[in-house]
Amino acid sequence: MDEQESLRRYGLRPVGADLDEIRALLREHTARERRAQGDGDTVLMKLCCVQLFNSGDLDDVLLVWSAKQASFDAACSIDIELLLGHGLDATKAHLSANRAPSAAAALDRLRELEADGEFEDFSVEEYSAVYDRYYVD
Repeated sequence: MDEQESLRRYGLRPVGADLDEIRALLREHTARERRAQGDGDTVLMKLCCVQLFNSGDLDDVLLVWSAKQASFDAACSIDIELLLGHGLDATKAHLSANRAPSAAAALDRLRELEADGEFEDFSVEEYSAVYDRYYVD
């Protein structure tokens, strides 16, 4: 499956079982990209992260973080804001409650960017609207 097929099949705001399929797709391409940069489809990975962002499920935060960390290309393609589908404060609280090293790493990065003013005007709704325009055009 490529970006266009995923967009056609699931849209930008998938629900229910479609979210499980998107998570599986993201895991598959993340694993490929970790094995060798370029083996995973980072364009598709980004779309999966946008779809998960729009669902706002905090349980997806580490999945998106893992995808972002898969390679240099993935890190450049997947915006850090895509971790924040439930908002910055809720995401930080969720990561703080998780003892996994990846949660600590994601939380540290969010705090660092927050201290630099990166999320000063962040809004879930506005960020989602940016991707609505991006994928419609």
